[in-house]
Formats: sequence, structure tokens, C-alpha cells
Amino acid sequence: MTTNTWLHIGLGSFHRAHQAWYLHRLIAQGDTRWHIAAGNIRNDAEHVVAALTAQKGRYVLETVSPEGERAYEEITSIQKLLPWQADLQPLIAEGAKPETRVIAFTVTEGGYYLNTSHGLEVANADLACDLKGGNKTIYGVITRILEQRMANGAGPLTLLNCDNVRHNGERFHDGLEEFLQLTGKQSVIEWLAANATCPNTMVDRITPRPAADLPARIKAQTGIDDKAPVMGETFIQWVVEDNFRDVRPDLEAIGVEMVESVIPYEEAKIRILNASHSCIAWAGTLMGMKFIHESTLTDAIYAVADRYVTEDVIPSLGDNGIDLPTYRDVVLKRFTNPYIEDTNQRVAADGFSKIPAMMTPTMIECYQRGAVPHATAMLPALFFVFMEQWHKGQLPYEYQDGILDADAVHAMFNAEDPVALYASDKALFGELAQREDFTALLREKIQAVYSLIR
Repeated sequence: MTTNTWLHIGLGSFHRAHQAWYLHRLIAQGDTRWHIAAGNIRNDAEHVVAALTAQKGRYVLETVSPEGERAYEEITSIQKLLPWQADLQPLIAEGAKPETRVIAFTVTEGGYYLNTSHGLEVANADLACDLKGGNKTIYGVITRILEQRMANGAGPLTLLNCDNVRHNGERFHDGLEEFLQLTGKQSVIEWLAANATCPNTMVDRITPRPAADLPARIKAQTGIDDKAPVMGETFIQWVVEDNFRDVRPDLEAIGVEMVESVIPYEEAKIRILNASHSCIAWAGTLMGMKFIHESTLTDAIYAVADRYVTEDVIPSLGDNGIDLPTYRDVVLKRFTNPYIEDTNQRVAADGFSKIPAMMTPTMIECYQRGAVPHATAMLPALFFVFMEQWHKGQLPYEYQDGILDADAVHAMFNAEDPVALYASDKALFGELAQREDFTALLREKIQAVYSLIR
């Protein structure tokens, strides 16, 4: 039987709780035509890769419902681990093999280096490095892979973005094409057009960092001594545009929703789930809480998230075929799961990417239909106060953000009018950065945040 490789770049907990779980279900049903090879661009998770290598790629996934029902499953779909090295040659060589038919990736929202106009942030240090021939970003790595495929005569493939980026396949494709244009690689652009597709996807499963007691719990429940377990909520969803370039796994057989357009699903998920999640994390942190569930169960914070979705998002999305009020309630219920112990620190990350991608579009649409986005403006207001605490060194944890310009943020808060500088940031707010009424609205909401967290 022919075996095909699904190469995954970004071997984090989310991939292992989500895409790898789906591919495992295919194998468990007896379809062994596909397996996953996986590795990382960054050298920050090699302890996990080493542990998985020792376990021959196997690990246990614990899932838990809001009611505390736990289930355990050993995942077997990752059958090749690619160790990190500076030139990423193991990853590139695997991607260049003819049997690699799908290359998927989870590199976080910030890993695409896109501005509010969806163009590349070419001034970013990692991206600038890759434009000179490096391989610190997904664009540099995929370019190397495509060049190797061309040299090897390898066949067509699908490039599958599995991150929370609106129109993620299209955004990645356009970013890659711009990268190739900037590096003068016209032959690769032509090969890409003829031999690859970049479907849009929507992925969903809350996946916290594994709890310290997870290995002991798994040992007690399964007898397996696992050095690299993962945990997630029971809920899972994967919606994929049916636009693969070549052969693909029988994804329908394992519950993946193959659709003509992902847009209604991704808009609902990005605006309702992802934006609310970050809102709750920033607010919970400012109010002295550690976990998402305790933050969500705080009435004042719940009200901010609920009002944001109800007053601004649902009118913006309109009748898109999804029962949005029910989806809102399901999402907020998921956030109250105390057994996940998802931290505010994890969810609060990457705010400088999340605001333009997840929140600014709703505010722009509110203004377009003649409404003032009072509810949505609370979210960037929360982030302003959150970063003010970071500036003062008063956050209870290290804030992680792939595109954080620390000097610029400190300079903003040291300026005479930090709010004016914040509101005029086109990278965050696009066309709203020109509006005096938007600046006034942010001032009002930042004061409301101060009142909220007192």
C-alpha cells in the first residue's frame, strides 16, 4: 500500500490535540495510507521532540468536558520526528520528498508577519533575515522546500494553514508570493501556481499547556509512562475548504467538515471565540486571576465578552447560516471549564497580531453601518491597560508576542499622550487610526477599564 506523508510544521500541543488526533482516527479505522512527519522552525521545543522520539511518536491525549468527564487516547499518527538544526535541513528534506503530499503548519497568528493591509511586515527582524536567504519564518522554510521539490522533480502538493488567521490559506499564499517576489524567485512563483493550492481552514479545540500533574494522572488511568502528554477540551472542530491540489486523506470519514467556503465558520470563530478568549484573558489578568475559567465566571468580565459579541459581532456577521447566539453561549460555556485550567498567560499572548486580525474588522463594520463600536472598543482598551502594566513591570507573568517591539511600546507609554499614539497606530487599527472620534472612544473605554479592574 502506498503511504503518503503529511508534514506538519509547528509541533506544539495544539497540533497534537487537533490535526494529529484526526489523522490518528483515520489510522484507528484501518486506513494506514497516511502518517505525519513533524518538526519545528524554532529551537524552543526540542525536549518535547526528544521525548516523542523516545516514545516512537506515541503520546496520550487527555480530554475533559466542562462536567469533568475525562477520556484518554494514545495517538499514533506522528510516525516521524524531525530534529531541529540551524539550517532546518531535516524539515526541508522531508518536505521535498515526492511522498509528502500535504504540508500543514501552526506557527501562531504572529508567525505570518502581516500588517492590516495583509502585506508582509518586511521590517521584522526574522522576516528581514529570510529575505536575505535565512530560514527563520514559514516563508523562508516553504521557499526552501519548494525549491528542493523543483530540483527533485517532486509532484504537486497542498499547503495547509491551520492557524487562527482570517482567510488563512489565502493570506499565507499571498504572503508567500510577496516573499518570492521580493527575493526575485519568479520560477518558484510559477511552480507554485501550477502545482500547489492553499485551502482555507478553521480549527477549534482549546488546548492549554499540559498540567504538571498530567503525566501522573495518565499513568494512573492508563499505565502509560508518558513524557510528552497533551490535554484539551472534549469539543473539537475542523472545517476545511475542499481545494486540495493532489491526493488527500479521507477527512470526511473522521468528522472533518469539507466545505466550499470556510468564511462563515472562520468569521464566527475568530470574532466570537478567539477575540472573546483574549478579552477574558487580558481582563482576568488585570483583575488578579490566573485561569480562564475563573475569569469567565467573573460577572463583570463575562458581561464585557457577552456584550461585545451580542451588540457588535452578531449584527456585523448578519445571517451567515450559523446560529450565532447559540454559538456565543456554547463558546462562553466552554471557557468556564475548570478542569482544563487554561491560563490567562497562554491566551493573552500575541495581542499585537490579534487586534488587527480579530477585533478591528468588527469596529470598522460598526462605523460603516452607522453604529459606534462601544462594546468592541473595550477589547483594545483592555489590551492598552494590560500593556501599560507590562510597561511598568507589573504583569504577574512574562508576556509573549511574536511581533512585540518592546522599545516602541515603552516609548509610547513614556510619551505625553500614550492613548493618542495607541489610537493612531495603523498596524493595529487600519483606517480607524485617522479618526478623532475613534481616539475619543478609546479614551472613554480605557477609563472604563480602569474602573472595571479597581
